[in-house]
Amino acid sequence: MKKFIKTIRENIVTPWGMWLSFLGVILLSALVAGIIIFWKGLVVTNLTDLVPWGLWITIDLSSIAVSAGAFSLCAGVYLFGLKRYAPIARTATFIGLIGYTMAMLALVLDIGRPDRFYKAMLYWNVHSLMWEVTMCVMLYLTVLILESMPIFASLEWLRNKFPLVAKKMETVHHYAPVLAIIGLGLSSLHQSSLGAMYGVIKARPYLYKPEMAVLFMFSAIVGGIALTLFASMLSGRLTPKAKVSDILVERVAQFLGYLMIGYLYFRFWDWMATRYMHEPGRTEAYHLLTVGPLSFNFWFGELLLGTLIPTIILLYKPARLSPFWRMLGLGLIVGGVVAFRYDINIVGQLAVMSYLPGEAVVSYTTYTPSLVEWASGLGIIAYGLLAFSLGVKYLRVVDHRLTSEEHEVVTVESKETVHA
Repeated sequence: MKKFIKTIRENIVTPWGMWLSFLGVILLSALVAGIIIFWKGLVVTNLTDLVPWGLWITIDLSSIAVSAGAFSLCAGVYLFGLKRYAPIARTATFIGLIGYTMAMLALVLDIGRPDRFYKAMLYWNVHSLMWEVTMCVMLYLTVLILESMPIFASLEWLRNKFPLVAKKMETVHHYAPVLAIIGLGLSSLHQSSLGAMYGVIKARPYLYKPEMAVLFMFSAIVGGIALTLFASMLSGRLTPKAKVSDILVERVAQFLGYLMIGYLYFRFWDWMATRYMHEPGRTEAYHLLTVGPLSFNFWFGELLLGTLIPTIILLYKPARLSPFWRMLGLGLIVGGVVAFRYDINIVGQLAVMSYLPGEAVVSYTTYTPSLVEWASGLGIIAYGLLAFSLGVKYLRVVDHRLTSEEHEVVTVESKETVHA
């Protein structure tokens, strides 16, 4: 009995064991919720014909957005020759793989009949943006799996048990530039097409505008880079397994600050353009967003805390050099992107136009996720946190030491050349 209690204390009553136990409880609850959903159907949710895209789609959109660091940073490393940032791109690739699998889990719940997912591959609807997004997501997930193979090859158990398999997986790294080009094309296509998919829904006047593709693309780039840097810094403070170069992170954070200026401009322009017009359906939805039930999330969660303040933090050098303020700014950007995706997904569905003959009438509806939606949605998030935690502990997905060593070698060689 004493030996059993000692084993529990050594393996469970530790920060790592408590963290795994916490995530395990959430995942177990999500499993139960998922069984209920598949058993009884979407009738157990609060989704309706007027609000068909709810919490799960918000998680889907947010997961894909914060995974965009993979194609952004890989493009910088392998296409523009910024090799010193390769370890950060490695982290971004792993986060991208997790994010896209999270998005697919959300879609499995949302589509109602996941057993029919293959039909998009058999029956091509080339005129549908949703079909294009579906194909790009599946193809880009394949690219992410290939790009992540060298990461999984570093698993000690795999190298000991199947050394030949691990060696083959490591060779995929030689094709990284090609995969980066393919990934850039596929991810750019579907990141912008997600916004365009909302932008062509004429029955939802607030969403029906051309700038949606640009906003989705821009928000994905800043959100993906921000999450990669934030996750790296947080890991470095929570576990010695993560090795973080503060200099590298600070340089990418500065570049992100300049990107935030562009994102802030486009978001402000979209807000002003919507404000100075009157159109049935769009105007009512705009009021819901700016002075209605979504106003706090819009003004504070998205614009002030999620965009303006982190932009100032990352561009003001003393604040950016402080690890605390830099982490705060990066975390706020991630939260702002999630708030943006939530606002866009929900507000366009709450003000509904009637297109019956006669005068255009706008009616209002509401949406609150049900308990099974929350349980399953939190389970998807818990899966992402668990996967990244295991990656940091066993796959060294956050390790910047190689870059530091290379930088020192280059510096020494340069000094020797000068003295010669």
